[in-house]
Amino acid sequence: MEEMKRADIVEKEITVANGGRALAVILLGYAVDIAVFIFSIFLLSNEIFVSGGVLLAVSIVFMIVMIILSVGFHVINPNEAMVFTLFGKYYGTIKKQGFYYLNPFAGAINPAGKTTVSAAVNNNVSVGTITDKKISTKIMTLNNEKQKVNDVLGNPIIIGAVVIWKVKDPTSAVFQVENYKKYLSTQCDSTIRNIARLYPYDVIDDEGTEEKTLRGSSQEIAESMTKELQSRVKDAGLEIMEVRITHLSYAEEIAAAMLQRQQAVAIIAARKKIVEGAVSMVKMAIDELGEEEIVVLDEERKAAMVSNLLVVLCGNKDAQPIVNSGSIY
Repeated sequence: MEEMKRADIVEKEITVANGGRALAVILLGYAVDIAVFIFSIFLLSNEIFVSGGVLLAVSIVFMIVMIILSVGFHVINPNEAMVFTLFGKYYGTIKKQGFYYLNPFAGAINPAGKTTVSAAVNNNVSVGTITDKKISTKIMTLNNEKQKVNDVLGNPIIIGAVVIWKVKDPTSAVFQVENYKKYLSTQCDSTIRNIARLYPYDVIDDEGTEEKTLRGSSQEIAESMTKELQSRVKDAGLEIMEVRITHLSYAEEIAAAMLQRQQAVAIIAARKKIVEGAVSMVKMAIDELGEEEIVVLDEERKAAMVSNLLVVLCGNKDAQPIVNSGSIY
């Protein structure tokens, strides 16, 4: 039943009076009240107690009413909104910029607008709370802190992201969740953890694989995070415009081991290229010698030349030539 009641709260923009006109009327009311008050004092000073007393009481009551009516003024800046309740019920939402006047008993509500501030005065720290009743509909950034998660292979990694978002439905943001900013932060942590564990950090064994990785497919994975996070915060009236991965690395406890692994794979790949090149060069040398008939080599001499060329071409150090002045037999 509670969820059905929350779903019944549909945003509605209320019709409000022009603030300038209402201000002129209230100022006129103050002027009239002051005139009545002065006139009642004049009557009392002339010992006209009945009329003077009645006018004095009327002026005091009217002044209290005018003070209460003066609370109904509200200023809405561009890209801001205010959600109002009246005696515990949803009253309406103002989303257009301007100076307005509405029911003074209608109060603005914004659970996420409370900001705690502290100030040091004479070495004494005082803490206070500033409440902003306005809801910003501007594009905002949530910088999600780095968190340690496990990828699909179980490797601990450190990942951080930034979320570009804005309030699309101020009414839902106020009534559907307790604090839409904290709600977004919590859902962002959960989404990043949930998506990161579906992919490996990197694939370094199979070069031809098309598997998505956190390191190689960060853009596609960020789009997946955007879609999932949007589905989580849709009911809160929030719009997720983009999620970007800002930090990605192995955790400290395995960073050194993974670095050695990457170095080993790089060395193996380099050696593979060197051997492939050396074999092609040896084959080319034997073919050129046979075609030009520079020297006729039997199988044993070819094997010896291949061995010598591979040692020279694949060695880590420069070869030291040895001149053989005799026969190999």
